[in-house]
Amino acid sequence: MNSYGSFPGARPRRLRTTPAMRRMVAETRLDPADLILPAFVREGVTEPVPIGAMPGVVQHTRDTLRKAAVEALEAGVSGIMLFGVPEDAKKDALGTAGTDPDGILQVAIRDVRAEVGDELVIMSDLCLDEYTDHGHCGVLAADGRVDNDATLERYAEMAQVQADAGVHVVGPSGMMDGQVGVVRDALDTIGKEDVSILAYTAKYSSAFYGPFREAVGSSLTGDRKTYQQDPANLRESMRELALDLEEGADMVMVKPAGPYLDVLAKVAESVDVPVAAYQISGEYAMVEAAAEKGWIDRDKAILETLTGIRRAGAQMILTYWATEVARKLGAGRG
Repeated sequence: MNSYGSFPGARPRRLRTTPAMRRMVAETRLDPADLILPAFVREGVTEPVPIGAMPGVVQHTRDTLRKAAVEALEAGVSGIMLFGVPEDAKKDALGTAGTDPDGILQVAIRDVRAEVGDELVIMSDLCLDEYTDHGHCGVLAADGRVDNDATLERYAEMAQVQADAGVHVVGPSGMMDGQVGVVRDALDTIGKEDVSILAYTAKYSSAFYGPFREAVGSSLTGDRKTYQQDPANLRESMRELALDLEEGADMVMVKPAGPYLDVLAKVAESVDVPVAAYQISGEYAMVEAAAEKGWIDRDKAILETLTGIRRAGAQMILTYWATEVARKLGAGRG
């Protein structure tokens, strides 16, 4: 055989020869600005409360939440998504703590806004599940079903009190029909046209939410299959996407991220608004648990999962590793 022009003629491995070469030709890059930190703040605690199923994540006090927001900002993280955890005694059938101007989430929004101003994008979860004694994302009808339209009225109130508290972005996450349009109208009615809506467009009924239920002290009985999406469906997500955009969504999101990368890619290819993905509690817990067992390299696994989500089309990634990863990315460029 001739030694010149011998097979193989094409050698893609040439572009993988050194770390510098691989870095130069990388098609997908993570940046601290891609990341958003979800954070929990619990009413009535004086010390952070560790979340057993999510090593390294806590239910914050008001003071430690302010500190976490500053740390995220300093690391280059773009935003923080806030979840309130009220005292159990304040939960009721309507989730009234969620619309109380002095409820824990509204107080936390004001705290963080006072600490970081407009330098960090402050986002808020707009949902009733943390505040209801039954743990569902909406108001229950007499037969026990979640009443879609009665829930929308509560979401409108929530949007207004969160906006009054100073939030930059609301995230209606309950998967009620018409929620984006109702929230947009509610915000505009009180002169909060500049408050953005991050639509939870494709939020699936997932087995990976388990640790989150501990994080927010959920009182849920039953499941949420009548309003969250069926994991088997993709076309349904595209219909939800069209409706959310028509109703005025400024940004759209797929949740969970890892098991639904195909959905994320399809959404990202179809829209001209920013696309987010939420790497949820179960995804976080699996990596941490396997790493604790010594079965995987924790740091490499974290970066690989986030790169995969970014590659699939997410411009913004909500991840509990946001501050940690942002610091490492920043250090790597120093």
